[in-house]
Amino acid sequence: MKIKFAEISDAPLIHDLMIKAFTEYKDEVPPSSALEETIQLTSTALKDDERALIGYVDGDAVGMVRFRLNENGVYFYRLSVIPEKQGQGMAKKIIKSLEDYAIQNGKTAIRCKVRMTVPKNIELYSSIGYSIYDEGVVVKPNGVDIKVVSMKKQLMI
Repeated sequence: MKIKFAEISDAPLIHDLMIKAFTEYKDEVPPSSALEETIQLTSTALKDDERALIGYVDGDAVGMVRFRLNENGVYFYRLSVIPEKQGQGMAKKIIKSLEDYAIQNGKTAIRCKVRMTVPKNIELYSSIGYSIYDEGVVVKPNGVDIKVVSMKKQLMI
């Protein structure tokens, strides 16, 4: 797998990968807000200091992760691997590249939030050294509550 930093012009590709990956959550209550995002929102976020990594296999984009650097480390979200490539270690490779980038930039922690209703994602992060440090509720604009866990991994510089 080859992993590259996204450009603003990659917004349609990032959006496409995200929609393909998050379609499996369309029946969640509520469905993932990723499914409501537009290419324009993705492009605007990339112009506003959001960053992304895109993973390629044989020249085809198969996954991505969006993230932001902050004073406390790196916060990532919307990790996406297309359905036909899931379960092949792609997500772990993308996250490993993100962790390496964080270390190169002097960041000592990497964080994400995961829906409690998706235990396979909690297990994925746990398997590569992440631990739960908080539980909470995200209140969506429509008033629906989503139970989430916050996960973190300490990075060695």
